[in-house]
Amino acid sequence: MNVILMVFYLAVALGALVFIHEGGHFLAARAFGVRVTEFMLGLPGPSIGFTWRGTRFGVTAVPLGGYAKVCGMEPGPENPHMERALAFISSRGTVYADDFAAEAGITTEEAVETFYALEEWGCVVGPKRADAHNVFRTRAARDAASGRALAEGAPRAFDDAHELYMRERAQTYRSLPFWKRSVILLAGIAMNLLFVVVAFVAVYSVFGVDMADAQGALNHVTIPVWQAVLGSFAYMGQVVIAVAGLFNPATVSDTMSNSVSVIGMAVVSKQYADAGPLAFLFFMAMISVSLGIMNLLPIPPLDGGRFVIEVFQKITGRVVGYRAMNVMTFAGLALMLVFFVVMLNQDIHRFIFGEM
Repeated sequence: MNVILMVFYLAVALGALVFIHEGGHFLAARAFGVRVTEFMLGLPGPSIGFTWRGTRFGVTAVPLGGYAKVCGMEPGPENPHMERALAFISSRGTVYADDFAAEAGITTEEAVETFYALEEWGCVVGPKRADAHNVFRTRAARDAASGRALAEGAPRAFDDAHELYMRERAQTYRSLPFWKRSVILLAGIAMNLLFVVVAFVAVYSVFGVDMADAQGALNHVTIPVWQAVLGSFAYMGQVVIAVAGLFNPATVSDTMSNSVSVIGMAVVSKQYADAGPLAFLFFMAMISVSLGIMNLLPIPPLDGGRFVIEVFQKITGRVVGYRAMNVMTFAGLALMLVFFVVMLNQDIHRFIFGEM
């Protein structure tokens, strides 16, 4: 029973914090007019949910983490055939990539890549399991002029192919200037850290805490809001120093030994939940700081890594290609996997075997 409760409390805490983090990306993207086709709790895969204003909200079959699918974040230069492909599928509604390949004088592989790029922009829907091969459809939408609902796979009326293309492109991350892209990338981290400030104010200034005086008697104490805010920033600073210790050869061992994996977080989550709602809120603030600061690391695929790439592209005027992005993402995931395995191993010995 204790194990079930540990998993439940950790799932509640992480689910709420992932929702807050991805909500930051979602709200920033929508504020700039960028499509977000999915907002999910869990890893990409089969899901249940509902669609509202062009975004599908739900929970996937593997409820670990979460994501907001912001359209137009694919790496590399724009596909040169997208304008023609968009006009092709818009005039027909449902098409075979092979037919577009024949009309455009390109290979079927190039045509498929083009339509998948349009899918990344939220313009089309890719092949379904029941489809024979390479079938793409226009996405269900609402006509901006008439307000009439347009079914998936139905043709779209347009006067000028280039105007259609630019209108669709304007709703993508790719079309935004550097500062707006940066806001979208860092909005999730900002929401995590804002939650920490709110949690500190709630715990220490609104509800208060029990503190022992010099004689050992417990007194219920509240502190001014500004002190709670300063306390939250001081705690964030401590976490920054701790995370930086992971990349310092002189401190990495101590930092790793003082860190916990999901097993440790599950054990601690129950301890804080047993102590009451305010204690659990404080636990969530602790995790939220870690999520926010870790996501600031300049390592793809973390938000900080994507931000560094945006800075590099802005300074150099060069676009980071798909292959280079994959290499950096793989290297970043490998590094994070090393940290995860080490901390998981020490938590198994610490909490399961009681050896530490």
